[in-house]
Amino acid sequence: MAKAKKVKQPVATVSFLESVSSNFDRAAAHTGLPKGLLAQIKACNSVYQMRFPVKIGKDYQVIEAYRVQHSHHRLPTKGGIRYSQKVHQEEVMALASLMTYKCAIVDVPFGGAKGGVKISPKEYSEHELQLITRRYTAELIRKNFIGPGIDVPAPDYGTGSREMAWILDTYVSFKGGEIDAAGCVTGKPVHQNGIQGRTEATGRGVFYGVREACSHKDDMEKLGLTPGLAGKRVAIQGFGNVGSYCAKIFQEEGDALITCIAEHDGAIYNEKGIDVPKLLKHFKKTGSILKFPGAKELPQRKKVLEIDCDILIPAALENQIRVDNAKRIKAKIVAEAANGPVTSEADAILRKKGIMVIPDMYINAGGVTVSYFEWLKNLSHMRFGRMEKRFDNQTYSNIVALVERLTGKTIGMKERDFLTRGADEVDLVRSGLEETMITAYNQIRAIKKRKRKVEDLRTAAFISALQKISSDYIALGIFP
Repeated sequence: MAKAKKVKQPVATVSFLESVSSNFDRAAAHTGLPKGLLAQIKACNSVYQMRFPVKIGKDYQVIEAYRVQHSHHRLPTKGGIRYSQKVHQEEVMALASLMTYKCAIVDVPFGGAKGGVKISPKEYSEHELQLITRRYTAELIRKNFIGPGIDVPAPDYGTGSREMAWILDTYVSFKGGEIDAAGCVTGKPVHQNGIQGRTEATGRGVFYGVREACSHKDDMEKLGLTPGLAGKRVAIQGFGNVGSYCAKIFQEEGDALITCIAEHDGAIYNEKGIDVPKLLKHFKKTGSILKFPGAKELPQRKKVLEIDCDILIPAALENQIRVDNAKRIKAKIVAEAANGPVTSEADAILRKKGIMVIPDMYINAGGVTVSYFEWLKNLSHMRFGRMEKRFDNQTYSNIVALVERLTGKTIGMKERDFLTRGADEVDLVRSGLEETMITAYNQIRAIKKRKRKVEDLRTAAFISALQKISSDYIALGIFP
């Protein structure tokens, strides 16, 4: 009798929302907060599921979309809008909850929210995408789910400054005369009430956060690494907005070695380092990272996750490192530039392997931090640096002139320009982002060191968020 063939069972994995919930519960056990308060912090307060018709070509198409407001402990709520065929309610709820914790960790005074439209942007023309975006915005306005003091969207996967400009224009057309209308959405083009430095913000925030993590000698010694980023081998999954800025900034400002990069169509590798500016030109010209001179192509794009490197940066989508591949991760540090790239089950495996995981809700908070700066700019109706740039420039020039007069020596024009320049908006944005990321990391690290049973940064980050959010609820008098 022939033996029956064994059917290979799929690897069981938890959903994105279950991963977030599991990580929350693990951290909550260390806080000592009342169960009722923890239940309130954990719950999604408002879930708006909508379906609306949009004329596509000669026919009408019904679009499925969502907006979730996770927490109202602070207003407005804040979170991006993603366009993806994979969008579903649980995913948006998970992303919204992460936004709440993310804002708390970096001390940005927003509650968490998230939006999703279930479409593949590549299947629509620019005109059709505009129709969908404007109709989605109209639905949000109708239900009071958008406004500078209510809920402030931003770009996410599949959206950018173009879509945010459409959202603003639609909002203004409905809310004519509202003086702070520009603050209803962030991530706008700079010339349409946006802010310089927003496009690079998430990638730059990842750089500042990883650089700070690598600056602590005792932490690096435990991983078998030397302090600093210089010379460290970095692999990046995703070469979109976040991944490309990560690659560029890590190479140019951190002197790191970018050895492997993956995109949707494949992955490339060069142990001596990939020239990122040249790759960006190649990518812009061909639409692909493949066939890049001097780099070999990996057989599978997801092999980037298993490459031998010092720092792995998953900058694509959630659930990329799971129980089926976690044991093959060779990186010493995993920096979650994407939202939820490591499942809670895989996270446990990485902890046992002694890998440092820098959690998403901290390391990719650069976007919401600079969105906060943009929102403040919109409410103040003035760009950063306008009041002080020329005053600082004149003050520094006077100091340089005084030094020259007292020493009898003349400073060169290049050095003079460097010493006397006043700060532009982008300089102030980068400075504020750097300060935010450094301060937040050290708060998380202090919790990890103070609580003996907390062995990882993710749990410490959740504890930091829960402590801050609970303080807000107690201050409101909702919980004694």
